Amino acid sequence: MTEAENRAARWLTEWDGHGIHRTGTAGDLAGGAWLAAEAAALGAEPAIEEFAFERLDPVVAYIDVGGERIAGVPVFDAPPSGPGAIEGRVGHDIAVEELTPRAVYSGESRRLREAGGHRALVIVCQGDEPGLGLLNAEQFREPYGAPALHVPSTAREVVLAAAARGELARLVVDSRRVATRGGNVVVALNSRSSGSGPPLVVMTPRSSWWQSTAERGGGLVCWLESLRALIAAPPACDVVFTANTGHELGHSGLDDFLARRPGWDKPGGATWVHYGANLGAAGSVLSLVSNQDDLRRLGVAALAEAGQPPDDMPWPWFMPSGETRDIHRDGGRYLTLVGTNRWFHLTQDRWPHSVDVPAVARIAAAAAAMVTHLSRSPRGNSN
Repeated sequence: MTEAENRAARWLTEWDGHGIHRTGTAGDLAGGAWLAAEAAALGAEPAIEEFAFERLDPVVAYIDVGGERIAGVPVFDAPPSGPGAIEGRVGHDIAVEELTPRAVYSGESRRLREAGGHRALVIVCQGDEPGLGLLNAEQFREPYGAPALHVPSTAREVVLAAAARGELARLVVDSRRVATRGGNVVVALNSRSSGSGPPLVVMTPRSSWWQSTAERGGGLVCWLESLRALIAAPPACDVVFTANTGHELGHSGLDDFLARRPGWDKPGGATWVHYGANLGAAGSVLSLVSNQDDLRRLGVAALAEAGQPPDDMPWPWFMPSGETRDIHRDGGRYLTLVGTNRWFHLTQDRWPHSVDVPAVARIAAAAAAMVTHLSRSPRGNSN
């Protein structure tokens, strides 16, 4: 492998070894400490910006139906049932729906949960591979709807057959909230002409439901390679790197980052480079998303030069997903790289089978080139 591929492989292997990276858990804390240490090893001075956070810990979550007990995971922005069971007919009192983890971005899951008419909801997970793929909790701080349970795709036949017959079932979704701390890893590189214009922000999420090695790992490699490039070639504008926790739980880390830096997401604020999900996942389709023509041209040129041209480039008015959506809604200026992943939100998203290391290295080389180019302008733009 090349030196860049060796770095990517080492970072991805170490990331996979932390355990589950869910916000506020031991794996999340380990991931933040590891990333800060890697940034320091590159010559940066990282900080961890902590904020108050309530972690949700599942206590018990299952449905008794069809003569068997099917274990699941709570929907994290639905209220708990408490320790007592909800009893009723499947398909009536206990609604059933098959949903992909991407359903939160289309609004499909919200429409279903707000429709009412049921006392509980079972979401049968639907993905490119079998397993348990969870939906992000967009309203984590304001739970809504009826108690809801994710069950794996392997339970599909039993649950749908019970719904077709209107069988009686018992459902329990009990959880508790635990006061803890979240933390964003932040590196500020002050330019030689500090204060000369809006900052350049290089952002990637670093939390997820499981290990999520392909989902999160490629973005973290891009983040570290971009930081490495700017330490070697100091910027002409202020650059802030942030790797945010809270991604799967309503973007709580980005909210805290912006609360400390009001206006950065607005017109005339920062230029954002966002390394989104699934960059370099095995078989991934790479998209370049931006609401600015100059940033689109820059991204296309850098990716082509690195040998990894984008497979898709939505129109500037396209509503993106993830943290980019928040910047887009507020009128901010952004360039985002994001991919697809057949193991998206599944427990099987692990090193090494879910990752294409040469693709990760090529995308990271393009990312570093884009950030270096933007950092050479006192205003952090591509002109």
